[in-house]
Amino acid sequence: MRTVVQRVSQAGVRVDGEQISRIGVGLLVLLGVDSGDNEGEADYLAEKIVRLRIFEDAAGKMNLSVEDIAGELLVVSQFTLLADCRKGRRPGFSRAARPELAEPLCDYFVSRLRQLGVSVQTGRFQAEMAVDLVNDGPVTILLDSHHQF
Repeated sequence: MRTVVQRVSQAGVRVDGEQISRIGVGLLVLLGVDSGDNEGEADYLAEKIVRLRIFEDAAGKMNLSVEDIAGELLVVSQFTLLADCRKGRRPGFSRAARPELAEPLCDYFVSRLRQLGVSVQTGRFQAEMAVDLVNDGPVTILLDSHHQF
């Protein structure tokens, strides 16, 4: 699994012009599922994201997690995170999991986040979504369960 985690002051998702989710202070998580992924990768990333200390404490240091500040999460499935751009000019997506594998793993990932005690909103799987956000910082972190940085 590959994620782009952005610290936000607000974020939301619209589908067909209708607002389907919105969060305040927290994290926007763009989630890509690899064809070889399993629940172990989802568990690893869920715990890492909830406890990632990227919010400022009273001294101005990034020392607090989304859990510590009672922030929210917005998870948006995005298969394009698995794009392979090494050859040519058009990305290939052969690494991205097929929808019948990706959707249950996305759902599992969201359920793990909720089990860890954070409020989670989501996009809509396979929908054409408009995602808006106000990136706070900006702070953007890449996490990949296969390359555990």
